[in-house]
Parts: sequence; C-alpha cells; structure tokens
Amino acid sequence: MRITPALMLIATFAADIVLATVPPPISDDLRGLNEFGINPDAPASAWAAATATNSDLLRRLVTQFRVEVPAEPWIEQELNWYLRHPGYLDRVFNRGQPYIYYIIGELEKRSMPVELALLPIVESAFDPFAYSHGRAAGLWQIIPGTGRRFGLAQNWWYDGRRDVVAATRAALDYLELLAREFDGDWLLAVAAYNSGEGNVRKAIRRNRSRGEPIDFFSLRAQLPRETRAYVPRFLALVKLVGNAPSLGVTLPRIEDTPTIAIADTGGQIDLALAAELAGIPLETLYRLNPGFNRWATSPDGPHQLVVPLDAVQTFREALAKLPDSQRLRWLRHKIAEGETLSQIAERYSTSVKSLRQANNLRGNTIRAGRHLLVPASREPIAAYTLTAEARLRTTQSRQRDGQQVKHTVRRGESLWTIAQRYGVGVQALARWNAMAPRDTLSAGREIVVWVDSDVPVASGTETSTPPRGIDETRRIRYTVRNGDNLSVIAARFRVQVSDLLRWNSSLTRDGILRPGQRLTLYVDVARQSS
Repeated sequence: MRITPALMLIATFAADIVLATVPPPISDDLRGLNEFGINPDAPASAWAAATATNSDLLRRLVTQFRVEVPAEPWIEQELNWYLRHPGYLDRVFNRGQPYIYYIIGELEKRSMPVELALLPIVESAFDPFAYSHGRAAGLWQIIPGTGRRFGLAQNWWYDGRRDVVAATRAALDYLELLAREFDGDWLLAVAAYNSGEGNVRKAIRRNRSRGEPIDFFSLRAQLPRETRAYVPRFLALVKLVGNAPSLGVTLPRIEDTPTIAIADTGGQIDLALAAELAGIPLETLYRLNPGFNRWATSPDGPHQLVVPLDAVQTFREALAKLPDSQRLRWLRHKIAEGETLSQIAERYSTSVKSLRQANNLRGNTIRAGRHLLVPASREPIAAYTLTAEARLRTTQSRQRDGQQVKHTVRRGESLWTIAQRYGVGVQALARWNAMAPRDTLSAGREIVVWVDSDVPVASGTETSTPPRGIDETRRIRYTVRNGDNLSVIAARFRVQVSDLLRWNSSLTRDGILRPGQRLTLYVDVARQSS
C-alpha cells in the first residue's frame, strides 16, 4: 500500500494534528500552489532551507529570530514551567505543526517577526476550536468585536475566527496595526493584542508623565494581570525554541512539505458530499475547515475548502461534473397550523435567512397549507460530528456528576441569576453552554445545568432523567399546534395528563396551551409501536 500525503494527513489527525499548508513557492514548479497569497517573488535564498530534503521547519524558524529576550525573572518562571512539562510541549507542537508552517509563510511574506508564529501556543495551544471565557475563539483567540473590525464573518453557518487562513490574516493585520501604533515595539504590540491598545496607551501616558521608560517591562505592573504573564510566556517560548539543545529540550521535527491546497467551491455545498467528492473522511474535512458551524458551507461564503493536496485534483474534477442542483438536498415542507419559520429552520438544522432566500420571502410571515423549499443535510445530522451543536453536546457530556437540567430562559434572566437559582458557578454554567459569563440570554432559549443528584430541581425546569417505571423511553420535544390540549397530546403519545404536568412543571392545570409552545415528553417506545 502506498502511503500518500493524504493518508499521512488523516493519520496525523488521530494524534490531534489538524491542518497543514502549502509552502511558499520559490521556483516555477511551485508557483501553481500560490493559493494562499504567498509572495512568489520572494528570494530563493530565503527558502533554500525549506526545500532541502528532510528539512526542519523549527530550525529554519530559529535562523530568522530577531526578537531579543531580556533577562527578566518573569520570563524564567514561565520557561521553567515549560521545561517541567515536556509532554505539553510535544502535544502542542505536534498539534500545531501544520499551522506553524502556514503562519511562518504569512509572517515572512509581511516581513514580520517570525517569532509571532509561536503566539497561538499562548493563545489556544493551537486548537482551532478553542473558546475562552472572554468570548474569544479560534487559533488566535479573536473576540467578536475584533473579528468584525478585521472583516471576519460570524454567522449561523460560519465563524471566520476559527477559519485558520482567514483568522491568521486578521490576527496579523491587527498585530501590524499595533506595531505601527507603538513605533515598531513588537512586545507592546503583543501586549496590546492581549489586553487592548487602550490599556497600553494608558500605561504609556502614565510613565511618560513621570519621565519613566515605556518598554513593556517598565509598563508591566500597570497592565492587566493576564497581560503581565502573557508577554513573558511568549518570550519564554521564543527562548526555549531558540535554545532547545542547550536547554536539553527535544522538539518534534516539523517537515517542510506541502500537504493541503485551497479549492474553490463556487457556492454552498453539503460538507458530507464535499468529503465524498474528495475521497476523504468527513471529520478530516471539518478539521481542515474549522470555521464552518453546520452541515454545509455558508451560502454567503467563503466559497472555498481546504483539502489534502493529493485529493485536490480529484475534488475539483468531481465538483466540475456535479450539477448545481445536487450540491444540497432540497425538501418540500408543508406548513402546519401555528408553525413559524424559526421552528421549521430548527427542525431541519438550517437558518431562517436560508429559508427566506430559498423561498423569496421578504419577512417571516408564512401561511399554513403552503409549501416551503428547505435545504436539508444529505446525511443524518449525527454524522456531522464537528458542527457547533455536536461540539456543544460533547462538552456537555463530559460532565458526569449529578443530573442534567434543561432550563428554559425567562425574560430578564441572566447566567448569574440562573447560576444562583441552581447553586452552581457562573463560569461552569457558561462552559456547559459554550458561552462567556457576560453573554446575554434571550427568552425561550434552552440551556443546560448540571446539579447534584440529591438537590431538588427547582420548579419550572425539566431534567434529562426519564420517568421511573418505563424500561425503554425516548425523550422528545413536542411543538404545540392549533387545537391541541393536554388530553389530545396525552392520547396521541399514550401518556397520562398527569405525566405531562409532571414533566413540564411550568404548565398550569387548566390545560391552556399556546401554539408554538414546546413540551417535553418521555415516550414508551414499546407502547408506541404496539
């Protein structure tokens, strides 16, 4: 069996390495791979090491280091931590080696310090799916506002902050801007990247008013606590990589070989179909394209996919033969009484905007009895294992202690008030729901809370524990329709009205329901099939 680059790439994913990129072209043979915007006119001498057989990317990186690491105790503290945790270094460099390759090429193209290729280790440990308590996402941990400022789309389908190519462009744009603002001082630029330029400007004004220096270590005490450690941590990595042999550290070898390319899709496409056309596993495609939140690429773009280099030609040829009508699966949905666009979108894992576009709707008004064209996933949703919803379920399933509660947010509630109600921490509550502690909540949203098993569940909540006495149950969410009442619903699903009231403690015993209201039911599978 021939081991191709694509097979090696897939095997690498098993070790938690998630992306590799094409090296900057230095000859006519490589100019066709210049899809990342790398300068094809770069001097050949600058890339001589990159084209050598079995060349080591980190060695090439070190030869271009230009940031001086001062002798500061805070740097030594951070360095000692890295030296005591060699397993962490192995994991992070192995996970990030393909990202480092791409980032180095972009830094060289801009004549920026190549040391900045190590910054994502401090930010995210090279995890493109990382999401922090401060609402920062992706390899470069970009917050929503900064993402918008530098042109990163963030919508239901796609989050450019996790797109390695787009986010790297935005991060380097920001760092370049900061370096210009602080007169070419890259340490101040790095500090401002972490804390915001306003904090650094304020510290500079204070020191200048006192006639004191304005280098980072002279400003350090006035900066936020996180930033005080952030810059020394980055410099410790620079020192470690630059002096690994003398420090007794063996870093993973990173080869300078092309492994992926970018292919234009020409429009929205189901990711399962795209993986099939490329001849690669769906999870591989997701890991190469972590910016996509759902089962398909975004209808508004970007209309491109990163694929293994030895699969790109196969993908392009297969895509060229594919009729546009087959890029997505389309269903006809008959609108029921009381249904809304948002309910239909949720049912088919699509967006309201997509429904409007597909059906030429100007607003949200729809009429019962008419039909809608609905874009639907080619495979069962469970097959798309790295969508935003799937990752959230994985995060929630890691909590093993206690019972899971589904809480429906009421008007005026916040993460803090809900945390107080259940006696849990705000940080934990935010983490269980892939949110930041200061995120706002919309009424009607369902969030997950984990509580101790022996703590009574508050009124108005629903637990994920099925009712006792039923051997085989299925938890379903039922949307109330016009004409429904508790007796009708109970008869339809062969349950008792008393059960409906018990499972949905927010209901009143007068049985009054509203169309569109969501109910939880535990259905006895055996009774339903009898």
